[in-house]
Amino acid sequence: MHYSHLSKVVIDLPSDVHDEGLEFWQGALGLPMEQFAKYPEFHGAHLHHKEFGVLVQELTEGQSRVHLDIHTDDLDAEVARLQALGATVAQEAGHWKIMRDPAGLLFCVIPVPQGTLNDANAARWD
Repeated sequence: MHYSHLSKVVIDLPSDVHDEGLEFWQGALGLPMEQFAKYPEFHGAHLHHKEFGVLVQELTEGQSRVHLDIHTDDLDAEVARLQALGATVAQEAGHWKIMRDPAGLLFCVIPVPQGTLNDANAARWD
């Protein structure tokens, strides 16, 4: 048994448009986005209900795009569950996995500490 939930939408922007895009999304959402100390390519904010967030990521390569982050308390089990649905692992990225859905769209699966997710804030997978 494990848990997972949709945690964030990530706006991926190449370096040449990153600052302008970050300013736009902060204004559009009415939220300041703080830069992450550990991962300086990310700026983020929780939306008003605090369970869902928005990140702006500066890309070193690639085109502008949007992707979703799924958080889970069991990375291997969640990746296997998603693969059974037709997803594939595109890349190992540190402690998380970048995957592709059956249509080819990228998304990330990110582990969170045990006890973070529960029946009140996530889907339970038996």
